Amino acid sequence: MKKIFNFIIDIIKDFLSDWKLLLFTAFIILLMNIPVNYYITIGGGASDVSSRIKVNDSYKSEGSFNISYVTQLDGNVFSFLLSYIIPSWEREDANLYKYDIKESLEDVEFRSNLDLKTANGTATYWAYTLANKKVELKSSKLYIITTFDSEYESPLKVQDQILSMDDITYDNIDDYKMYLQTRELTDKVRVKVIRNGKEEELECPLYESNGHKILGVGLQYVREYKTDPKVNITFKSRESGPSGGLITTLEIYNQLTKKDLTKGKTIAGTGTIEEDGTIGQIGGIEHKILGAEKAGAEVFISPSGKNYKDAKKYIKEKKLKIKLIEATNIDETIKKLEELE
Repeated sequence: MKKIFNFIIDIIKDFLSDWKLLLFTAFIILLMNIPVNYYITIGGGASDVSSRIKVNDSYKSEGSFNISYVTQLDGNVFSFLLSYIIPSWEREDANLYKYDIKESLEDVEFRSNLDLKTANGTATYWAYTLANKKVELKSSKLYIITTFDSEYESPLKVQDQILSMDDITYDNIDDYKMYLQTRELTDKVRVKVIRNGKEEELECPLYESNGHKILGVGLQYVREYKTDPKVNITFKSRESGPSGGLITTLEIYNQLTKKDLTKGKTIAGTGTIEEDGTIGQIGGIEHKILGAEKAGAEVFISPSGKNYKDAKKYIKEKKLKIKLIEATNIDETIKKLEELE
């Protein structure tokens, strides 16, 4: 044992004594970790959402609802080069996630986390409403999600939380837009925001676009609801984005109601949940179906339209045995699951 230990020590000493090799190794490591403006998609999977959603005094389920996801790596030189070697790894330009080329990846991540919070709020509202359970608005926060700097100059920044415009507060974006139409283009709108934890008041110019007066920014609300019984949703930060909204809604609803929608089956799916209850499109549908099938899902729920057509085609091409359900809106989707055999 002592001889082996001494042998290893000698190898380490020889390596450290060769400063050229040591310097070259350090250079290669640093080079491989240099970020590139790409995300690398390396596959998909499905995860039982019941571990993230807990309704007080909930009904039990014999089966499970699973969020289908795509696994992405933040691109660096190493993962970027590997994507040319490993056939299943795909490169995606990070600029595709940006509303403006000047945005940082931090802005993209902020928007993605905001999408998750928005989806959770909307899912809660629809699940409790359709289950005839008590749900009321607790808080409503308005954020800047993009600035159109290439066309307009605005002191507002992505991640700003808007508190008021000219000391007026509204509960929906349409009312803010209507208020802006009452002002003159030569006016400055006083916008009160929270930025980096501090309250500020900014004078913002108005611009005209397609006959409408605008501030030159994109807005998004995040709403939280007070419910009875109480629900606790705890997704991890890396699980951000809106595409789990459909399954989150179904899981909450299933825990609130006596009739088990899963009927003992492993059900996976994807799709956003919009304010009007419709199910919105997502990306990476093929990866998500394959990940769901590998995870043992018997049923896959896909948004209608292009997603559903692509999903149906992919299942046929790959000869997968998974059953496909088309989702147009949340009410209709629940009825289809109730009729599932």
